Amino acid sequence: MVHSVTARRRWVAAIGFLSVSALALSGCAQSQRDAGSGGKEGGTLTFGAAGAPKLFDPFYATDGETFRVSRQIFEGLVGFKPGTAEVEPALATKYEPSADGKTWTFTLKEGVKFHDDTDFNAEAVCFNFNRWYNQKGAGQSDAVSQYWLDNFGGFATTPDKPSLYKSCTAKDAKTAVIELNEVTSQFPSVLGFTSFSISSPDALKKYDADNVQAAGDAFTYPAYANEHPTGTGPFKFGKYDKANNTVELVKNDAYHGTKAKLDKIVFKIIPDETARKQALKAGDIDGYDLPNAADWAGLKTDGFNVAIRPAFNVFYLGINQKNNPKLADLKVRQAIQYAINREQLVKSQLPEGAKVATQFMPDTVNGYNKDVKAVGYDVAKAKSLLAEAGATDLTLKFYWPSEVTRPYMPSPKDLFGAISGDLQAAGIKLEVVTKPWNGGYLTDVDNGISDLFLLGWTGDNGTAHNWVGTFFGRTDNRFNTGASAWGATLAADLAKANSEPNEANRTKLYEEINKKIMDEYLPAIPISHSPPALVLKSDIKGVVPSPLTDEKFGPASKG
Repeated sequence: MVHSVTARRRWVAAIGFLSVSALALSGCAQSQRDAGSGGKEGGTLTFGAAGAPKLFDPFYATDGETFRVSRQIFEGLVGFKPGTAEVEPALATKYEPSADGKTWTFTLKEGVKFHDDTDFNAEAVCFNFNRWYNQKGAGQSDAVSQYWLDNFGGFATTPDKPSLYKSCTAKDAKTAVIELNEVTSQFPSVLGFTSFSISSPDALKKYDADNVQAAGDAFTYPAYANEHPTGTGPFKFGKYDKANNTVELVKNDAYHGTKAKLDKIVFKIIPDETARKQALKAGDIDGYDLPNAADWAGLKTDGFNVAIRPAFNVFYLGINQKNNPKLADLKVRQAIQYAINREQLVKSQLPEGAKVATQFMPDTVNGYNKDVKAVGYDVAKAKSLLAEAGATDLTLKFYWPSEVTRPYMPSPKDLFGAISGDLQAAGIKLEVVTKPWNGGYLTDVDNGISDLFLLGWTGDNGTAHNWVGTFFGRTDNRFNTGASAWGATLAADLAKANSEPNEANRTKLYEEINKKIMDEYLPAIPISHSPPALVLKSDIKGVVPSPLTDEKFGPASKG
């Protein structure tokens, strides 16, 4: 009995562990909240989006522009306290684990309606979990259900890929009991990820939500994902006007919480960052994400509010071992690392406050190994390693994305230029491919078509597993680590660390893993951590900048 109580306390403590106090934008968050508390009612906020959303079903989403829209429409059982990575109740008012951490009881908020006026209750929660778990066909693809695969593992029909999820039971209308097959450091914070928002079961069935079809290397999505997303959030889906590159959301007058002050939100898709800045200055938009660091001072001088978030991200050069057997050789991957002048790249291409990454997570995450040092730029060493590996004639297909700006990748074209120039100086030949972010780039990367690719990650929560576990917790990942014997070892070590209930022991395990990743495996090259900014007109109040780029516009007001 004493053992059970102790174990339960450990799991309850794990909830508090996610506060990541170093990330809290507390002063800014409080001032924004205060400023927004008396904001005007009505009006339209027009936000400049860097790219088109992939779709509007959050479960199938993988990109920031889709999540930005979805988090205004949908809610999860838990969320994150504004301006922090700290978990807080959302559609669940409280949640408690069993002694072994495998059974979680969620008490749900009552009186909540979906946008189609159907009831949110425990049956709806279980319907969503079982929908996710029972994906079939194309729905099981990594490019389609990536967040489920990365965080919950397999599906009901994939016994060779076990799932973290076991079952969901509606004990009564306001009580959902979720059983897991294993303990995990990610629960319940993983349920705050936008991908695991709760949709209306009636709408999911009516609009054939699971009817995803493969179309060559791409996928087609059903009416639910394209036209009828139905959640419980403060805004409802209005329309997606592809001809005018706008997505319109309208106020949910029946919202169960504090109702939105704005009548509408319009996301205006403007892929070019300079064009977004010009649109802001012309008054065509009210704000945009990820302004160029060179413009921060000027925007402030012009009277705009520029909020700089912490660098809770990592930018990396991805390496896919699937197509070119030379990339399965550690010496070749190390040569690529030595060939890149990361220090110069950070100084010349990234905003003030950016720094070279020594590993695949920032130093604010428990599990970061402070003893891992950055590998310096050494083109002679790179050439020597290539010669030792018999790869002096190495030719690689290098992908970089267009029509996108990401928190870790403010200018993909410029970053690609710097990295490709370094690789070519080391004697590596490149076949260059560029595609729009949501127009083939992510699909090709997920399908393993590239050899090298530019990508990164903004943390979803404060756990180490959300970083290295997401990247390398499976062997059939974007890096195809299963091609190397150590891939399965790394995945098993990550699973062991994730299921360790003692925080100190878990931190030590992740520290050891981070050292092995960099010293022995090197599945990709971490480049940098970069502080992203958000810019808004001075009359926009109530938007709290988030280290997770998890901003909600429900409290926002204009004028």
